[in-house]
Amino acid sequence: MRAAIDLIRNIDYRRRTIYRICEAIVECQRDFLDHGPAHIKPMMLKDIAERVGIHLSTVSRVVNGKYVQTPLGIIELRRFFTEGLTNDNGEVVSTDIIRMKIKKLIAEEDPREPLTDDQIARLLAREGQRLSRRTVAKYREQMHIPGSRERRLVTG
Repeated sequence: MRAAIDLIRNIDYRRRTIYRICEAIVECQRDFLDHGPAHIKPMMLKDIAERVGIHLSTVSRVVNGKYVQTPLGIIELRRFFTEGLTNDNGEVVSTDIIRMKIKKLIAEEDPREPLTDDQIARLLAREGQRLSRRTVAKYREQMHIPGSRERRLVTG
């Protein structure tokens, strides 16, 4: 009987922990949920751990392999956690937003003269987001977008 009571208590504690973590994520990412991916804010697991008052490893275990139904569809909880970079205005911008900007620049480029990583870095710098050419290349590769030479050969 004691084991059954402990099991029920542990299941209830887990349910409440998941709920509290989801609630904190929603509070932090309200703009993302209301207005879409371009509004995601940088957020680390540690931010939620501090907010909820639990250990970082607990947050990591809770969000691993869990999904949530949102107005944007079903989203993996890990998707809400993204790193950020500081722009020229001192604002921290999500690396997801920077990747979206890189993808957009490449989508809008002249296929006969594709943008190099250095040119993309300069265009982003004009918008106040300073990245090295190597960082642009890293993000581009993470999105499985070929380099400018390969894009020219494919489209040209």
